[in-house]
Amino acid sequence: MSPVHPADRKKKHPRWYFSLRSPYSWFAYRDLTEKYPDVLDRIEWIPYWEPDGVSQQLLADVGISLPVRDMHRSKNFYILRDARRWAHARGWKVTWPVDRAPHWEISHLGYLAAEELGKGREYVAAAYRARWHEGRDLAERSVIADIADELGLDRSIADAADDPGLRTKGAQCLVAAYYDDAFGVPFFVNGREAFWGAERVSAFVASVRGEPWDGESDAPFTAEPVAAAPLPAASAPASAFAAE
Repeated sequence: MSPVHPADRKKKHPRWYFSLRSPYSWFAYRDLTEKYPDVLDRIEWIPYWEPDGVSQQLLADVGISLPVRDMHRSKNFYILRDARRWAHARGWKVTWPVDRAPHWEISHLGYLAAEELGKGREYVAAAYRARWHEGRDLAERSVIADIADELGLDRSIADAADDPGLRTKGAQCLVAAYYDDAFGVPFFVNGREAFWGAERVSAFVASVRGEPWDGESDAPFTAEPVAAAPLPAASAPASAFAAE
């Protein structure tokens, strides 16, 4: 696998790095879909996830180590509460998933397989719906197979993590993130400008459209504090990258 040089990345389209795990990526996706579909049509979609041992070795072969580490339990629980506030403020119903044995190649390489078949966007919509509306575990191959069924694709997409070609393609996505200096998701890049976080969607949109940004954030606000609901038990350590 050849590394992607940063100069090559600058020649490409505006892009965003998204994670199927992250609630903040889901928020950004919904804003782009519902408010700025013209921009969503113009940007490159690049998945980012916490690599397993095989992906880590592919990255190590080209001298790359990603800034991924286990997250402190307190920060993990704060993010869950904060994400709930975001959803509540927007009137979105969320069913919180529990990641029993996280293996993010299964869903993200599944996206790459679906994208090759012209169903990448539909796959992302279905995966986010499965995770945040139905509380399903995207590390379960049966869940990805069900998404394939829904999209009229072969259920073998659930086994994308076993495909050496998709493994290489996935590693190239992570290499691109490394050279774009992505350190959290969602992460947006347009030329030399980078934007981090769901509250920077409008700034990225203005940059892509070539318009001045009015300084407004996409972060939702409510008239009064929202009490946090009971949280699901954390069964595995979270990654500091995936949760922003």
